[in-house]
Amino acid sequence: MNDAAPAPTPAPAPRRRARVRAPELVGKGGWINTGGKELTLADLRGRITIVDFWTFCCINCLHVLDELREVEEKHRDTVVIIGVHSPKFVHEADHAAVVDAVERYEVHHPVLDDPELVTWKQYAVRAWPTLVVIDPEGYVVAQHAGEGHAHAIARLVEELEAEHEAKGTLRRGDGPYVAPEPVATDLRFPGKALVLPSGNLLVSDSTRHQLVELAPDGESVVRRIGSGERGFGPEAFSEPQGLALLPDGRVVVADTVNHALRVFDPESGAVETVAGTGRQWWQGSPTSGPALEVDLSSPWDVAWWQGRVWIAMAGVHQLWTWDPEAGTVQVAAGTTNEGLVDGPAAEAWFAQPSGLAAAGDRLWIADSETSALRYVEAAEGGYVIRSAVGSGLFDFGHRDGDAAQALLQHPLGVTALPDGSVAVCDTYNHALRRYDPATGQVSTLATDLREPSDAVLVGEDIVVVESARHRLTRLRLPEEAVRVDAVAHRTRRAATEVAPGTLRLDVVFQAPAGQKLDTRYGPSTRLLVSSTPPELLAGGEGAGTDLFRDLVLNPDLSEGVLHVSAMAASCDDDPANEYPACHVHQQDWGVPVVVTADGAARLPLVLAGMDE
Repeated sequence: MNDAAPAPTPAPAPRRRARVRAPELVGKGGWINTGGKELTLADLRGRITIVDFWTFCCINCLHVLDELREVEEKHRDTVVIIGVHSPKFVHEADHAAVVDAVERYEVHHPVLDDPELVTWKQYAVRAWPTLVVIDPEGYVVAQHAGEGHAHAIARLVEELEAEHEAKGTLRRGDGPYVAPEPVATDLRFPGKALVLPSGNLLVSDSTRHQLVELAPDGESVVRRIGSGERGFGPEAFSEPQGLALLPDGRVVVADTVNHALRVFDPESGAVETVAGTGRQWWQGSPTSGPALEVDLSSPWDVAWWQGRVWIAMAGVHQLWTWDPEAGTVQVAAGTTNEGLVDGPAAEAWFAQPSGLAAAGDRLWIADSETSALRYVEAAEGGYVIRSAVGSGLFDFGHRDGDAAQALLQHPLGVTALPDGSVAVCDTYNHALRRYDPATGQVSTLATDLREPSDAVLVGEDIVVVESARHRLTRLRLPEEAVRVDAVAHRTRRAATEVAPGTLRLDVVFQAPAGQKLDTRYGPSTRLLVSSTPPELLAGGEGAGTDLFRDLVLNPDLSEGVLHVSAMAASCDDDPANEYPACHVHQQDWGVPVVVTADGAARLPLVLAGMDE
């Protein structure tokens, strides 16, 4: 028997991390939220820096902004979050629009406006959103694409704090964020509107987290509903958007960032939650059931059609429905894959549906990320999705004429007109457009609006929500179309050069420290690959559980887009914990590719970790 005291267990050494010197942060648009100061990486030395590559059209980027709020607050004296705004649409390269978006979404950290994607390219970013972690000595130590990484970022931040505190390389203190001066307006980035039975107008005042009832003049405030503070309760909303009148006179509200539907009673002023849990839906979660027990994901608009409330579920690229009588929700259309695919509702693809309008036997949809106008109609055995205007994720612009060649730019609203045509709030073109199903023609009704996001009919007028002018604007529907010189654009991202033949696709995923892949119920990873056009891939498309794939490129095609969707689930690696916390990491990539003789034979996409 040995009575000697056991030797103490040495503390585990910090994990070895790949470290790459971080490139400088450069952007022609300059800095926002710094009080006019230009920042460099040298200014951030000693702090843990999280660089968030985002663009304000992207719902996944908005989800990540919300995910980061807790980290930003908890580690305010050691962490600096830097947003690098990297535009997809032409409008997003407008500096004033970026400034507006920073206020609209309550971004409380410095933002670099990089309209030419200089820093995006330097960091080899391939997707919105992408998070890059830089340690206090100026080295990149982690990269994460997509959503669901907040827990991993928080764990890494704590590790870096301890490591660099011990080394003497951590510098605590106030960060470089300087809040802009507040501006007094009755509305602040309003989203949607409707006409109440009283004749008053109800507006979702999204940035102020309220509903505002206005007199019929569209200007005089009658009352405000909600505390004005971001929250989830009887007196609080979080960036509400869509509004729809129920048959009983109450109003259903898409409480977007609360991932919920609320109902407002104009008579009593009461607000109640009718669908959603306040948590964001993730892959693998239920897609139907009791409405208050099923998670939703960024509902952006709502419409009463065929006895149910239809929901534009922007966060997962689907349409859902809420049945008030049964108290249930369910998926009605879409696969969660992002793109433009028509056909039976269960097989269709959407890309951030953001506006709905019921018109007889059709439900019109503003499908924002595909810059498309689409609709649902009943068919034998269910519903079918069809497109009227728009061709896909990467083509957009302002072009009138035949619908087959007409172009929109990120529309957010659609309104049924009395003559059977529809008005489209063509948001990033600052225009009100019209599509006539009878003639198949697209025209422009009005220009010089500022990010119109919705419109409602009031008598013979149409009242437009000019979101970025913080007001409602009343227009008389014109007899003649406005003449606009046609322009066409493609996304600003350069295509990735790939070699002909077989392309190795590697989705890089490293479970965060203290976690492992969750294999208790089968494979914990999922990979789905497709292409536009479908003929681009001669092999390798479809679903599987490995995060790697050999893709065979069609030798007859020289360019296209690869659509890659990846998911990985990881859980706390603690054998003593019977119920470990688990987390889902997921991202969708749309990668434009061009086939060249000297292109790459491997396409790495980082979901989490570093590609070594």
